[in-house]
Amino acid sequence: MSSRERVLGRVRRALADVREEHPDTGATGGAAHTDGGPARDGVARDYLRVHGERTAAERVELLATHLADYRARVHRTDPAGLPDTVAALLAARGARRVVVPEGLPADWLSASAATPVPDTPALSARDLDAVDSVVTGCAVAIAETGTLVLDAGPGQGRRQLTLVPDHHVCVVHVPGQVVDSLPQALERLVPHRPLTWISGPSATSDIELSRVEGVHGPRALDVVLVTTDAPSTASSSPR
Repeated sequence: MSSRERVLGRVRRALADVREEHPDTGATGGAAHTDGGPARDGVARDYLRVHGERTAAERVELLATHLADYRARVHRTDPAGLPDTVAALLAARGARRVVVPEGLPADWLSASAATPVPDTPALSARDLDAVDSVVTGCAVAIAETGTLVLDAGPGQGRRQLTLVPDHHVCVVHVPGQVVDSLPQALERLVPHRPLTWISGPSATSDIELSRVEGVHGPRALDVVLVTTDAPSTASSSPR
């Protein structure tokens, strides 16, 4: 029996007494979203989808503020300036080798003197630990929580890429990739894809409440906000 089969067997035994139908509503189990509508599984989801109204520009500013609160370094540029911005960030870090996920636009690193290391399945955690930085895009960014979400899509790579190297440069196209809230972000994500949620550099305060960075991931996170979309005045309304 494989490890996978043993784990799945434990999960099935733990769920053996879970009813398929909710005793109050008769609805099937699961955490289906109702977007604040009537409860389908006995759980009222009458929470706000968005906490406040804001323009697209205000949404981006809120994201930047929260990222900075989490000690991420926030930078701003436009598409023409992106290669120089990325090159400057890598040079400031002293990065000589940079791992590159499949699908990352080639021009993002075109101004950098660092050696790109294309990701392949053969690249092990030990190999990734030997590179200095990783450059990725993201799937969506959440303003209210200051969170970047990567879903292993083109230019984002597998989860190891952003967990092992000590320095992560993440490019966010604004305002198009920025949403207000977690519920809005979930609507953009494909449930079966592996997700990596990043709110600042890796850190913990578990030991004597002393903040230690880089315990479970990169110690340094540079976020580049690239203005690529026309400014929008559309606002989101709380529900």
